[in-house]
Amino acid sequence: MKPRILVVGTGAIGGFYGGKLAQAGARVATLCRSDYETVKSEGIKVTSTLGDFHFTPDKVIRDLSDYSPPPDYILVGLKVLPEIDTTEIIKAVVGPETAIVLLQNGVEIEEPLVQAFPNNEIISGLAFICVTRTDPGHIDHIDFGRLVIGRFPAGKSDKTDQLANLFKDSGVPCMVSEDVVTDRWRKLVWNAPFNPISVLAGGVDTKTMVENPESLELARQVMEEVCMIAEAVGHPLPVGVVQENIEGTRRMSPYKSSMLVDFETGRPMEVEAILGNGIRAAKRHNLAVPHMEILYGLLKLVDKKIREQKT
Repeated sequence: MKPRILVVGTGAIGGFYGGKLAQAGARVATLCRSDYETVKSEGIKVTSTLGDFHFTPDKVIRDLSDYSPPPDYILVGLKVLPEIDTTEIIKAVVGPETAIVLLQNGVEIEEPLVQAFPNNEIISGLAFICVTRTDPGHIDHIDFGRLVIGRFPAGKSDKTDQLANLFKDSGVPCMVSEDVVTDRWRKLVWNAPFNPISVLAGGVDTKTMVENPESLELARQVMEEVCMIAEAVGHPLPVGVVQENIEGTRRMSPYKSSMLVDFETGRPMEVEAILGNGIRAAKRHNLAVPHMEILYGLLKLVDKKIREQKT
């Protein structure tokens, strides 16, 4: 039987990876709100370095009450924002055998799902990709695309292996990690500096940030602080991870971070998931992380202004 997959949060990440799973033969349905009419009538067009493709979901829904039976996997691509209650959104369609896959940014984001669905498998996932939703029903994949997934809090399972194989069948490199929490901290090494700096520097891409000595040094300091926190919480990162991220960013096609895209389109930003959660972990261990705290304080002001303009 082809696995049934429901994508909740069909933006850049959900739309791209949902489309790749459909290419691998899965029955992929999408929950759409702002793009509902476009996706319902035209599907999703993906311009990709892996080859352009058109994704026609098995079913397009606006309300989860229209979906049944429970899926094998729920692929969550929602932004991690205080006002978005993922558990409340998906609870109506979570069945006894449903695995919940979080393809989201940040650290320490899984616990609310664990508490709400203690008998369901939670798969934590990380997307290393440059991808943007440019228009309703249109996604632009610029660079990279590999995934790391793993059972939370550790280990792997038949579910993780099946999902990884589906991604691989579609041409997406996907590694199953037995320590996905460490991998989350490793990704934060990149996200914590480059997402906030891209916004606070007035809207700059990755190439601009790494070519400017001052912004690069700030990024390096933030990366070192993330490594320090990761070690304190029991997830030490490899020696050389900071330089590895800097060199990888140098090789990257010039790219606007996801946080910058949200800022430019007037949407709330993932301030807490990307900076706040890490800072709170540092405080639990009495660690000083001044560079992260400065970015956090400034970014909260920018985010507050965005939210006030939306009301």
